[in-house]
Amino acid sequence: MIVEKRSASDLLDRLPVSDNVRASERLAEELKSFGRKIIVLDDDPTGVQTVHGVSVYTDWTLETMLRGFQEDQPMFFILTNSRGLVAGETEEVHCEIARHAEQASKALDKPYMIVSRGDSTLRGHYPLETETLRSAIEAESGQAFDGEVILPYFKEGGRLTIDNVHYVQYGDELVPAGETEFARDRTFGYTESDLGKWVEEKSGGAYRAADCTYISLDSLRAFNVDGIVGQLLRVEGFNKVVVNAVDDADVRVFAIALVQAMKQGKSFLFRTAASFTKIIGGISDRPLLSGEELIAGESGDGTDPGGLILVGSHVKKTTEQLERLKVCDWIIFIEFNVHLVADSDAFAAETDRVIAQTDAAIDSGRTVAVYTRRERLDLGDGKQEEELKQSVKISDAVTSIVQRLQTRPRYIVAKGGITSSDIGTNGLRVKRAVVAGQIKPGIPVWLTGEESKFPGLPYIIFPGNVGTQDTLKETVELLERK
Repeated sequence: MIVEKRSASDLLDRLPVSDNVRASERLAEELKSFGRKIIVLDDDPTGVQTVHGVSVYTDWTLETMLRGFQEDQPMFFILTNSRGLVAGETEEVHCEIARHAEQASKALDKPYMIVSRGDSTLRGHYPLETETLRSAIEAESGQAFDGEVILPYFKEGGRLTIDNVHYVQYGDELVPAGETEFARDRTFGYTESDLGKWVEEKSGGAYRAADCTYISLDSLRAFNVDGIVGQLLRVEGFNKVVVNAVDDADVRVFAIALVQAMKQGKSFLFRTAASFTKIIGGISDRPLLSGEELIAGESGDGTDPGGLILVGSHVKKTTEQLERLKVCDWIIFIEFNVHLVADSDAFAAETDRVIAQTDAAIDSGRTVAVYTRRERLDLGDGKQEEELKQSVKISDAVTSIVQRLQTRPRYIVAKGGITSSDIGTNGLRVKRAVVAGQIKPGIPVWLTGEESKFPGLPYIIFPGNVGTQDTLKETVELLERK
């Protein structure tokens, strides 16, 4: 259904003022006695774009799960990279995670909650992931979930939910999500912008828009916690709770009511964007990271290696950001012709060429930007699964650039969710990283663990759909101190 675009300033100016201080104080009190370990399953590495000081694990063995449960922090992330997996693989991963979470919880006598952190533009394996978690956890625990919270709000990326419609902000214009390029994703596309109707569409009618519980901005801005708790207590049958939000304060008010309802015995799964994870985890604000914090002082003798920028995402914003980066004449740009993927020999030769040129440039002290050919590989209608498999081969080749590097770069920037996940797990061989914070709004930085190929390396995970046209250029300039 077509929903009209709206003016952000006109709409937001008409909303009642939120009381963020009051919401923050009340939520902090509620979380003191919450007592649950929060496990965030991230379908690509961009879900940590609001947090700092938390661990990210790249596997979900029972040993890893126990380690996460035993951390002092109330929250830890598990990178599943499921947006780069086919449906069968995704289901298998989530079954195993559910089993190990239940085993760890019972072994340590520690209750938990699981957040399925998905894309703020509604792409990904939904409802497969949360349905799989639900059935697997219920089978292991014998306890039923009452509902599922749908909360894709992410302010840093301009993703706002108003009157149950999810919007993507472009300047002062709010465009309904179903009218954007993201909704036309060949693998995870959709048509509806109203989140209740989106649930109905994605579930094939198994869950109806009419049966959803809607948490309105009016209730949130009125601080009607008791009323929202009452709504949550009435949710049953794994029906959906759609949360409107345009500011973190809205999410905090909802979280106060949510925690109260859960303390009264209600049980929920969560499909949310990154803002909810920070708020429910009680993560404090911190300033953006500076280049000085991330990059050690240069030796001054001309022997310092260059940085590495890898651009894989094909969304329009990434291509625009790459074009703006190209004005930096101190960067060597190398195009990777990934359309050769169907010819094994030619693709192998192209990969070798790119790796050799990249390694030589970094070793000589030059920063390199490797970018995949900008035209998306299109195999035609009905070929979504084949295209996903080809994209995996391409991502493997991009990852191999890092795997085969002989010189440690000063930093690595990876542009795009699947690209950054594969580089982190397979290229850098990270098992556990610590999120240092964000270098720009919505752009997280990992510090790689001791087990990785380059321990302590600043790894900048740059989502494909975040920032202005100049944000990639500004990020690299910060790292280069230019």
